[in-house]
Amino acid sequence: MTFSVPDLAKRKQQRQPIVMVTAYDYPSARFAEQAGVDVILVGDSAANVVLGLERTTSITMDTMVVLAAAARRGAPRALLAGDLPFMTYQASDADAVRNAGRFVAEAGCDAVKLEGGGAMVRRVKAIGGAGIAVIGHLGLLPQSAARFGGMRVQARTHERAIALLDDALALQDAGAVAIVLEAIPSEIAAAVTERLSVPTVGIGAGSGCDGQVLVFHDVLGLGAGAPPSFVRQYAALGEATRDALAHYAADVRERRFPAEQEGYRISADELAAFEQALAARDASTRAGAPAGRPA
Repeated sequence: MTFSVPDLAKRKQQRQPIVMVTAYDYPSARFAEQAGVDVILVGDSAANVVLGLERTTSITMDTMVVLAAAARRGAPRALLAGDLPFMTYQASDADAVRNAGRFVAEAGCDAVKLEGGGAMVRRVKAIGGAGIAVIGHLGLLPQSAARFGGMRVQARTHERAIALLDDALALQDAGAVAIVLEAIPSEIAAAVTERLSVPTVGIGAGSGCDGQVLVFHDVLGLGAGAPPSFVRQYAALGEATRDALAHYAADVRERRFPAEQEGYRISADELAAFEQALAARDASTRAGAPAGRPA
């Protein structure tokens, strides 16, 4: 069953939690949809998780479109959101609309996500005016984390918590269909969620949000290094993957792989004919070998 943008509002009204996973390619999106995930976010965190780059700000729009298109092929029924990368929407409404349109037209996304309130509220309105659903993102904003002292918990003072609520209300008024709340105190996230008519999706924001999102690789234990404290790891596939590959390498080096049953066969008649033709070819080669050169 297809999950659509209107279903976000229905889940909020019915108090049914929204399940979102950040995934970046065909197989991960396919597994997520098969597991019943509602929303797949193709996040700019692909820069770190998939491409091994130091910062999310290094990924390009072209790369994000390729990843989102692959995820769409893997998950034709989940709601697919593309994460607008750094400087593809901040400079102008025209940039924002054009790049959001690329996610829809070239990758088949149902929505786009962008970070921030303030001036970004205008971007949400412009993109929505072009007929594209927008998911907001408040709290910890990885694209501008350096401005706020790094990857730190946000809204820990009452002034900043009120400012975050004001931004959330402004994003809602501008037409955002949902808002991701990242790395903020649980009490603040719950209070914001209660005052919004659009759903919130938390990541490190407690259980009071209307839904939750985690990165595919973090859920499965495929990430590099220790995951953030808000991550619950549901499998240890990183260790299992490493061990499986080590076993494969050992089998190759010890000639245990491939075994006879893992190869293809030729009929006895065709094998005999091949060996006869090969013997004749070898004899001809030896007869024509230059003097002084081993046959």
